[in-house]
Amino acid sequence: MKLSIAKAELQRGLGRIQSIVEKRNTMPILANVLLEARKQGREGMLDLAATDLEVAIRGSQPAQVEKAGRVTASAKKLYEIVRELPDEAVRIEATADSYLTIRCARAEFTLAGASAEEYPTLPSLAVDQLVTVQAPVFAQMIERTMYAASGDETRYNLNGVFLEFLSDSQKVRMVATDGHRLAYVDRSLGSEIQGLATGVIIPRKALAELRRLLEEEDADELEIGFQGNSGIVRKKGVTLTMRLIEGEFPSYRQVIPREAKIQLVLAAEPLGHALRRVAVLSTEQTRAVKLELTPGLLKLSSSNPDLGQAQEELDVDYAGDPVQIAFNARYLLDALAVMGAKEIRLSLQDPLSPARLVPTDDGDTLAVVMPMRA
Repeated sequence: MKLSIAKAELQRGLGRIQSIVEKRNTMPILANVLLEARKQGREGMLDLAATDLEVAIRGSQPAQVEKAGRVTASAKKLYEIVRELPDEAVRIEATADSYLTIRCARAEFTLAGASAEEYPTLPSLAVDQLVTVQAPVFAQMIERTMYAASGDETRYNLNGVFLEFLSDSQKVRMVATDGHRLAYVDRSLGSEIQGLATGVIIPRKALAELRRLLEEEDADELEIGFQGNSGIVRKKGVTLTMRLIEGEFPSYRQVIPREAKIQLVLAAEPLGHALRRVAVLSTEQTRAVKLELTPGLLKLSSSNPDLGQAQEELDVDYAGDPVQIAFNARYLLDALAVMGAKEIRLSLQDPLSPARLVPTDDGDTLAVVMPMRA
């Protein structure tokens, strides 16, 4: 293998796969990146690929390929080398014993590698039909739900987001829950994504990688599809494949409150600031903040036997009976942060029922937070 490539292109491709490479020593080869140089017309392409056996990513960067070939090398070390190089063309050559020589300007490195034959076979998914969706729309769906996915590995079917097609509204819904809170968002993506007849669960890591792709400057559209227990996403020369979570997502609709005796419209920013201030003196374990509603007033308070107490009042449009309810402040703050709304509608049934938070300008976004004992 022998090629020349722009430093910016190489750094971009290597940076994209850093969070994929397996850092644990269960299978050392997974800490490597697979480099494959191929001729294409007068010039060529350098494919950079990585996998942890659950998620795989392959990206193609334009390069001047003198000799095609394949080799693997430490993804971390190669990235660190390239990142520090001057902004000039990088020349890479692989030897017969899988060593890489990297030259740029007057700098030269020799990096030990491994044969490409030792690298696991990357999954190839032949989805009959990929649907093109707008990247900003899908990115927003991820942003507004991923925070509520469970990090508890014992609850495997909650370690991701559930994606399903709603036949009644012809929209796609993304849902996440950790048992204490729930978030969903509905969006019209133009057409039905293949494989969503019964819904799929996308794991957190795959979703995080997908979000990184969507944050790239040239991310305007992506192609997506699912088949069996696998999913595929394509975006301008980058292909992300993932193994879906096998299992049944809980019947989340049962925990969404249907009725609400109390409905408040609150300015999101003042509410967020008040929650953060009062939460400073909440207990570390529960982050509990009490909300007390009286006519015209919402009082937020917290108490910590080792530190003290805090309270703050907000004016509200409320004329009902007094109500007290407590929540984990972090759960409320997380929901407010991702919604990005100026105003939110807070709906309550009673002190023992979950609360609903919906942006006043987007009825297709919802957060549900379970109450705590006050």
